[in-house]
Amino acid sequence: MDGPTKSLALPPAAPSLASQARGAPALRGQVAIVAMTLVVLLGASMPWWAGRDLQHLAVEFLYTLALAQMWNLLVGYGGLVSIGQQAYVGIGAYALVVLGAQLGVPAFWVVPLAGLVGLVVALPLGAALFRLRGAHFAVGTWVAAEVLRLLVANQPSVGAGSGTSVTAAVRGMAPWFRQAATLWVALALGVGATLGVVLLLRSRWGLALMAVRDSEPASASLGVPVGRVKWLVYLASAAGCAMTGALIYLSKLRVSPDDAFSIEWTTTVFFIVVIGGIGTIEGPIVGAVLFFVLRELLSDLGSVYLIVLGAIAVTTMLVLPRGLWGSTGWRIIRPRAPGRRAGRSRSRS
Repeated sequence: MDGPTKSLALPPAAPSLASQARGAPALRGQVAIVAMTLVVLLGASMPWWAGRDLQHLAVEFLYTLALAQMWNLLVGYGGLVSIGQQAYVGIGAYALVVLGAQLGVPAFWVVPLAGLVGLVVALPLGAALFRLRGAHFAVGTWVAAEVLRLLVANQPSVGAGSGTSVTAAVRGMAPWFRQAATLWVALALGVGATLGVVLLLRSRWGLALMAVRDSEPASASLGVPVGRVKWLVYLASAAGCAMTGALIYLSKLRVSPDDAFSIEWTTTVFFIVVIGGIGTIEGPIVGAVLFFVLRELLSDLGSVYLIVLGAIAVTTMLVLPRGLWGSTGWRIIRPRAPGRRAGRSRSRS
């Protein structure tokens, strides 16, 4: 009775469901960072262990992913439905022709410069398109792309309608280095586009962007600068598509107006984003993987390949309107309100 009392040691309490739920997104985010780092290292090392065909396929996948992320940013997060983003792919392609093949700017320096050219073109083009709303805006983007295609097709200095070669831009460059540098730039664009969208969405501009997408009048009543937000997303998408266009034709080494300004660029990313999940970061990645798997499996079937793609797109829109990834409701990366710490809730008395 008089001896020292022993304190009762209780077992540690099991984590609550709420704390587990708060910790899950952080864990998934860490897994995503590790996985992306491994992918980048694996891709960057491909010139030393992968064959030419595999490297070319990786370049195609990465620049298609970059285009898909840019279109998803514009449409899925900005609510600006565009069927004319091929305009900026073509602008980037012909920036390569003029700056790289004709003026002698080093080929891989043309890629970021093409983004600046895309911004310059997007300023007057956006000023005209933003006067339109809804379906008129979508049709207007396609008309703008067609006008640019016709203008370029009537310029003999860049090959007119038959197009031109851009081999002069890479003359004197060792084939191994050209192929490796093309892969590294594609990796920078594909991963950079994904990370850029993530960083934008986790900022105040990203929250404003989604608010404008949901309701412009409500956003304006809360003080959101609707016009500036729309300009931000439009210019970012234009610059990203223009840089990607320069890279695409740096890998192809020949440009023609009908190919560079083809609506097929937009229909391809439309399929990828809709199938994967519009308005999600992961959706374009999932959609791009599925698109390339189907292309590799079915491309020898001719028109059947296009029929299968169309059937998959229609079925997905009917059964899973938010796409394969979006319909799961599972996110690796979520937009987060700035100024708040993840996993901490605010209590009010």
